[in-house]
Amino acid sequence: MSRIRGRKPERQQVRIGAPDRALTANAGLAAVSELCGRLGVIGALDAAVGPVKQRDRGFGAGELLTGIAAAQLAGEDFLTGLDRQRADAAGQQITPVPGLASTTAAGLARRITPAQWQAVEAGLAVVTGRMLSLLPAERAAALAEGPVTIDLDTTDVEVYGRKKRGVAYNHQGQRAGRPHVASWAETEIVLAADLGDGTDDPRATAPDLLRRALAALPQRARASGRVALRADAGYFAGQLARAAHDEHISFAIGAKRIAPLWRLLAGIADDAWHDAIGMDNAQVAVAEYCPDWWPANTRLLIRRVLLDPEQVSAGPRSRRRRTLHPDQRALPIPELAGAGAIYAYSFILTNLDVSAPDKAIAAEHWYRHRTSIENLFRDSKLGAALRHLPSGYPQVNMAWMSGRRRARRPEVPRHGASGPHRAVHHLQRQQRQGRHPQRDRADPHHRQPGAGPASGPARPQPRALGRHRGHPLHQGCRPERGLLPGARTRRSPLHGHCR
Repeated sequence: MSRIRGRKPERQQVRIGAPDRALTANAGLAAVSELCGRLGVIGALDAAVGPVKQRDRGFGAGELLTGIAAAQLAGEDFLTGLDRQRADAAGQQITPVPGLASTTAAGLARRITPAQWQAVEAGLAVVTGRMLSLLPAERAAALAEGPVTIDLDTTDVEVYGRKKRGVAYNHQGQRAGRPHVASWAETEIVLAADLGDGTDDPRATAPDLLRRALAALPQRARASGRVALRADAGYFAGQLARAAHDEHISFAIGAKRIAPLWRLLAGIADDAWHDAIGMDNAQVAVAEYCPDWWPANTRLLIRRVLLDPEQVSAGPRSRRRRTLHPDQRALPIPELAGAGAIYAYSFILTNLDVSAPDKAIAAEHWYRHRTSIENLFRDSKLGAALRHLPSGYPQVNMAWMSGRRRARRPEVPRHGASGPHRAVHHLQRQQRQGRHPQRDRADPHHRQPGAGPASGPARPQPRALGRHRGHPLHQGCRPERGLLPGARTRRSPLHGHCR
């Protein structure tokens, strides 16, 4: 049409000048502040942790962790990012904790005792309960009264400072810290966590971590009687199984491929194997096996997957080759191809009801989804704050990890998310991908909190750059038809600040 009418398309002009202090790239923090206010996050943490200083002034534990989490949501992955956020005059008016400096945060974190770190979990449990009360009744009942799964796992966070405390060299030769996490799988909420070094064995602290995770569950979820534990072979120990049995919950724990388990395979008939759910060439069987000091109702669940010879690496330390039967594991590839069927085996010890084939198949399928906690670790590391530990002090790194838990944890579960919660995660995803979200336009007639008296000098207000409707906070706002970007919009009932 422009050619027919003889018009030239108008080009947008790029203007270069001094930065405008009334602009902020972190307008999405308005949603974070609103969410923290509705859930009473800071008050719940302060009430659980108690005072961290002798004088009742300045920042408390709740403001410390909330401020770190807000900075991480804004894309910061170093403690100095708190100073960058502090220098953003417009952004400070919409952040949940304005004025938090990196030196202040580090000093406060070093004051928090180990008992107070565990009290943080009690404060977040209160926040989780408030979150459930804000959800629709059907969704809240599905989460609290339905199956509740607790996943245990660890991850290594590599560091490079040779003088950093609380870290050690792991088996890969990396100097690392090791977060130990218990999460609520259905909501991806971290219930309890510890921070150790690269040599810590998670089996030693797993029972205590499980008890703390159960205490952090909402009362309705804990009383439902449908709580279950999942853990990989790194937790192959009777101590964790007994702890789960004492707490009257089900468990499924991966077993290491030891000689007694390989010998059991010879006694399993061919008709005892049944096809698995959603996995090609996979079969499931049950064997009577209960290690010493494990609960008496423990059974062994076995999964085997048929492999082609080209799917097996020739390397003796290959991860897949280690899942083969010992008689086939040492064979070269040409001899392995002629050795008959090649199966990769996995072993799971559980007290679930696997008496019938369909129940065994369902239990194996449920256990296979244990990898959801690995997605949680991946999201926390990939371009995000948990890709390193920023301080030489373990207490500061614990605060950093706890802030990342709060920045990552969906206070509203992902399946029941709406409104500001989706905006927060959209903003978080854009920051990880290296993109800058669209800016927000604040009402020039509305004074932001802390803007000072009307007679004083006006503080800069965050304004918009680019299209208004593209911002994640304004998914419910539609610009008037025919208006230019950034023009007046129709007000959404969820976004009363839009004009």
